[in-house]
Amino acid sequence: MSNQTILRISREITQIQQGSDLSIAVACEEKDVRSVKALIIGPPTTPYEYGFFEFTVKFGTEYPSKPPKVDAKTTNGGRTRFNPNIYAGGKVCLSILGTWHGERPGEEWSSAQGLESILWSIQSLMSSNPYENEPGYEHAKGKEDQKMNELYCAKIRHETIRIAVIAKLEDALGIQADGRVMTPSDTPKYSSAEEDTTDEEEKTEVPEKIKFEPFKDLFKRRFLWYFEHYMSTIVEHSPKHKDGSDFAKMPFEGGGNTMDGKFQYANLGKRLVRIKEVLREETNKWAAEGLALKRRESSKAASVQRQFEQIGDYLKRKNCHNISIELENNNPYVWILTYFGKPSTHLDGGIFKIRVSISPRFPEEQPRVRVETPVYHHRVSKDGVLCYFPKKEDELRNHIEAIAESLEEECPPYDPRTIVHPEAAKLLWGSDDDKKRYFRQLRRSAQRTTEVTG
Repeated sequence: MSNQTILRISREITQIQQGSDLSIAVACEEKDVRSVKALIIGPPTTPYEYGFFEFTVKFGTEYPSKPPKVDAKTTNGGRTRFNPNIYAGGKVCLSILGTWHGERPGEEWSSAQGLESILWSIQSLMSSNPYENEPGYEHAKGKEDQKMNELYCAKIRHETIRIAVIAKLEDALGIQADGRVMTPSDTPKYSSAEEDTTDEEEKTEVPEKIKFEPFKDLFKRRFLWYFEHYMSTIVEHSPKHKDGSDFAKMPFEGGGNTMDGKFQYANLGKRLVRIKEVLREETNKWAAEGLALKRRESSKAASVQRQFEQIGDYLKRKNCHNISIELENNNPYVWILTYFGKPSTHLDGGIFKIRVSISPRFPEEQPRVRVETPVYHHRVSKDGVLCYFPKKEDELRNHIEAIAESLEEECPPYDPRTIVHPEAAKLLWGSDDDKKRYFRQLRRSAQRTTEVTG
């Protein structure tokens, strides 16, 4: 592969990583940019909503003259076909990939296309009418066809939560089938390579190869954002599908390339709640790990401490008198931010306590921010998870600035991928009367922070 091709692939990867599209992500190991891992987050208002769908993209020596090879990896171990064009075996049927022959001119691959356009094309398959993606069903609009599409969407919706959300998080957190969290002592002592050895006495303990899993932290952060959406889906659809009832089989499914199974919404709800509990426990462990690093006078702890001190000086220079920060128990990994609502805003007079939990593995793991003072805000979930976007993820100062900007955001553009409080968002982007109700509740949140209760 030529240097020019390597540079182009690197540029395409960087463009996506530095972009603002919240629905796609890519990553690769430094030693080989030709092998890329990609993530597509299922589009809102579809049965794929907020699912985490992973793909591998392998660029050949003829790129960009010929398209890369793309394989779907979110397939339940090769047992689940999530779309007529996304097979259980991983094949992705798209004309621009050369895996399907489109009928219209311009659908084939051209060197003007690239990684981003491929991911957008795959995402476009994840529609509200996936039934119509099957060849011969493009114009299926009759009542029976609509019924079949509804049945198809019903099982995709269920399996999106089970496979593309719950299984991803349980794997990332080490949650076992019984709800127990796997500890380091539960892991095998030998790598798979040693287990192939026939003579047990010849086995020697060697470090296992670290699996490249670039999206683990993203799964966790987005899960906390979208938790209310997942639970709402279960509340809405579980009455329509009795637990234990079979999925409907589509006419085009067969030969192992299917989506078979049963509805088990009650179990999915319990697993979602367990994931959230484990995430909270993991966040609390960060604080203990951070104190241990400080006691050992770790350079990492010293770096985080230094950033905390620098932010205090920075806020003074910028005359940011409505923000104060202190450490909890003198722990450099737990920052307590107090935000005072600015005059002449809907938060005027409010005093909000915000906990910023920093991972000892920052910036690989991003901070988790929780607004501990109750507030009715479109950027804050019902249990306090804050949705915010730092300009530079590896600088804690940028995180603090972004937290304040998110709270102060009053007229944002509509983007369903940032909605963490569905009820508040519905009012904010609703009718004029709805907006008035939203801002009344927001102001009331600020007023309550200074009320004295008996």
